[in-house]
Amino acid sequence: MNVPAVLKGRKVHSDVSFGVAPGSRQVFQMIVANGALGDIILSGARILESACGFCIGAGQAPGHNEVSLRTNNRNFEGRSGTKTAQVHLVSPEVAVASAIAGVIADPRDLGEVIDIEKPENYRIDDSMVIEPIESSFTDSVEILRGPNIGLPPQTDILQATISGVATIKLGDKITTDHIMPAGARLKFRSNIPKYSDYVFEGVDSQFSVRSIENRDKGVANFIIAGSSYGQGSSREHTAICPMYLGVKAVIVKSFERIHKANLINFGIVPLTFMNEDDYNKIEQNDEITLDDIESKVRDKKEIILFNKTKNLSIQLTLDISDRQREILLVGGTLNYMKKQQ
Repeated sequence: MNVPAVLKGRKVHSDVSFGVAPGSRQVFQMIVANGALGDIILSGARILESACGFCIGAGQAPGHNEVSLRTNNRNFEGRSGTKTAQVHLVSPEVAVASAIAGVIADPRDLGEVIDIEKPENYRIDDSMVIEPIESSFTDSVEILRGPNIGLPPQTDILQATISGVATIKLGDKITTDHIMPAGARLKFRSNIPKYSDYVFEGVDSQFSVRSIENRDKGVANFIIAGSSYGQGSSREHTAICPMYLGVKAVIVKSFERIHKANLINFGIVPLTFMNEDDYNKIEQNDEITLDDIESKVRDKKEIILFNKTKNLSIQLTLDISDRQREILLVGGTLNYMKKQQ
C-alpha cells in the first residue's frame, strides 16, 4: 500500500520500465477492492502476474548493461535473465521513488512520510483450493503429460560402497544459480534429462558431459566445494538434476540448510570435511571411495573418504537427523514415502 500511496497523482519517468507484481491472488483482490490498483495503473506501471517470474529471470529481464532495481531478494550474476545487468536490491519505497525520478532516488525527497492505514481484515479466499482425493481413488487418477514433460527419474537405495571421481571442484559461496541456471533454461524444468545438460553451465560447461560418461560406466560422480554451498533459492532441480547425472555425494566445507535438505530428498549424501583444510587434499579427477557408507550412515559411524589417487584418508561428518538417515538409506524422500504406505 505504500507503493500506490506514493504513486497517486504521479507518473513513472519515461525512461523507466516499472513493473508491479502483487504478492498473491488475494492481495490482488484487495487492491482491486480498495482502489489502489487504479492508482498503480494510472502511474504507468505494468502489472505483472503474482509469480516468481521477474525474480528468477523469467520475464522483465533488463537490457544489456542496464540498471535494474528489484524488491525481490536475489541479485546473483545473471539472475535477472541478463548477465551484464547491474541489479540492485531495494525497498518498495526506493523502487517507486526511483521509478518516478528516473534515477536511484531517496523516497524522503518526495515529501512527508505517508501514514498508511493497515486493513482490519486481510482477504482469505480458499474457494478454489482443491482438496486431495482419498487414497482409495489414487489408482484411477491419470496424470496428463505433454511431449516435453517426463517422468521424474528414479533413485536407488544407498550403495554399500561408493566409488568414483571428483568430477568437479568448486570454491566458496556456490549458489543454486551456479548449480542450475534459471532464466532462459527454466523452460526445461519439466524435462529433467534435458535440464540436466545445463548443470554448472556457467561454471564448467563440460560437467554434465563428464558426469553422464561416468554414470553410464558405473562410476559415481562426487562434487567437491568450499563454504556456504547451495546458498540462494531452494529449487529442487539443483538436487534432482545432479542426481540424474549420477552424483552420489557432495563433500564441502559447509552447506546452506535448505539445499542440504534437498540433496537428502533425492538420495545424495551431503558430507562435510571434519577438518576444512582437507579440502586441499582432493583435486578434480581424483579417484575417491566411500567404503561401507551404507552401514556407516545407518549406524552413525565415522565416515572416511579414501583418495586413491593421492593414497590418503580424509575424515568426513554427516550431520543429519535420524529421519534423514532413513531417507538416504532408501534413496530419497519419494522412496521413503512409498514405504510408509
